[in-house]
Amino acid sequence: MKCQWCEQDGAIETNTTVFWELPDGTQSLEIKETPAIHCGNCQMEYLTDEQTEEIEDHLLLINTKQLTGTVHFEELMKVPRLLKRNYFK
Repeated sequence: MKCQWCEQDGAIETNTTVFWELPDGTQSLEIKETPAIHCGNCQMEYLTDEQTEEIEDHLLLINTKQLTGTVHFEELMKVPRLLKRNYFK
């Protein structure tokens, strides 16, 4: 896979911990085991644009008041949505 940062081959899919500010700005979350890309050449670890959009949309569509400071990605994505999709796009 080609790295989006250094544009070299050798990037692989992995899981990592990311930190995310909630859309209303009231708190930040530590999201563990988040699917990501790791490049062995430049050592950059990043989320794809699609993964970023998936997390941002989900956080807009759920009741974030029930979230604690740390959550696993799979648990976060299982939180029921209040709307089917993001109608604001």
